[in-house]
Amino acid sequence: MLTQSKKEFIEFMVESDVLRFGDFVTKSGRNTPYFVNTGNYKTGRQAARLSKFYAELIKESVGDGFDCMFGPAYKGIPLAASTAAALYNEYGIDKPYFFNRKEAKDHGEGGSIVGYKPQDGDRVIIIEDVITAGTAIRETMPILTGAANVSVNDMFISVNRCEVGQNAGKTAVMEVMEDFGIRVHPIVTVKDIHEYLENYGTDKTVLKNMESYMDKYCIFE
Repeated sequence: MLTQSKKEFIEFMVESDVLRFGDFVTKSGRNTPYFVNTGNYKTGRQAARLSKFYAELIKESVGDGFDCMFGPAYKGIPLAASTAAALYNEYGIDKPYFFNRKEAKDHGEGGSIVGYKPQDGDRVIIIEDVITAGTAIRETMPILTGAANVSVNDMFISVNRCEVGQNAGKTAVMEVMEDFGIRVHPIVTVKDIHEYLENYGTDKTVLKNMESYMDKYCIFE
């Protein structure tokens, strides 16, 4: 269902040039007519507003029932940092965050983890941008489990593209739940975006291309 909050988020993505329409290739190698690039958030206002959407979703989904948040390099780093600030400013929830380096540091403290050092028993939530085929989460989990004996039950993303993952008949989000026991919470889904475009008008070609892609790759529960 397209709520007012989802409508505002979609419009925010479009005005920020984050949600784009055209001809793109996803991380999984699929040619897609729509693309979400959170790397295009680049101002203080955008970061502040984006983090409020994430903070609201976290508050509604898990409250303060977690110990720390992880932002996978690279796009997850500013997302985790700004969301941690928004959680505190908006709801008084003060939680540490951490992220990884792509390459381990060989001097100083060394290692690949920056920020909070996770402890055994910690409940970690992951802050990411989107899930397409689930490739990134499979790269992320070994980092987290290698840092400490942590549990990861929830992941928060901007957009769920609702796409088939590595196995036919299952979306990447379904696979993440089955393989890792992680619930994925999106601010919006591709179905919300499609509904928005239908309701508020767009180039019919954009809708047609989007529908063709969704018919080919998407599964809706």
